[in-house]
Amino acid sequence: MGSCIIAFSGGVDSALLLKVAAEELGERAIGVTGRSDALAQRELEGVIEFVKLIGARHELLETREMEDENYLSNPINRCYFCKTELFTQLDRIQKKYGVAAICDGYNADDGGDFRPGRKAAGEHEVRSPLAEANFHKADIRALAHKLDLPVWDKPALACLSSRVPYGTAITPEILAQIDATEMAVLAEGITQVRVRHHKEVARIEIPPAEFAKILEPGVRDRITAAARKAGYRFVALDLLGYRSGSMHEGLDQAKAKAASPA
Repeated sequence: MGSCIIAFSGGVDSALLLKVAAEELGERAIGVTGRSDALAQRELEGVIEFVKLIGARHELLETREMEDENYLSNPINRCYFCKTELFTQLDRIQKKYGVAAICDGYNADDGGDFRPGRKAAGEHEVRSPLAEANFHKADIRALAHKLDLPVWDKPALACLSSRVPYGTAITPEILAQIDATEMAVLAEGITQVRVRHHKEVARIEIPPAEFAKILEPGVRDRITAAARKAGYRFVALDLLGYRSGSMHEGLDQAKAKAASPA
């Protein structure tokens, strides 16, 4: 592979891929990050900081999934429409620069997850070098640590739309609510957070080990005030704590509903 585009999300997987590609291919490796309302502001800032640190060639791309009713209606395969938009635009960049391949950060551990976006990757012939090399998440973090990448232990991330229950329409206002409330939680020193959107309710997931911290009176009051300022009426702490993909817990019911006749 003499040249490539790396779909760079800011996470450790695509960060390692971009670092290695930039070292091996120089200017023939191009990191591209899709920017929309679904990308948290802190993640965008992290992307810009990282590419400056490693000196990689990089472009920001305005994606338009927020103009697609298929995406906005928030079906269980929402990610397919987002990835289709991203990869369609990356196809154009690939042709513009005459690049050999588009690559993503999919790894050997990702096969067990619910990932509708993989269909879009297949349709656009996206390569997944980490999975092809049988790299698991632990391998990726270990190598990123060895290369002194600051994101080596960065928690898993997902777009802001993943905080909204399937079937609830995605709007810029909802995404802004989520982003503002998560920023308020992180500002208190909490290491990982998901604010799950349930209309008037912000359901906060954090690691159980940090429950005591968030329940300190001053911390609790500041987060509650920020969430209410963002537009929530009620603020709840999920006692099960943070878990990746908790919105998938009702997936079987959502699939059954989608399959049943009207």
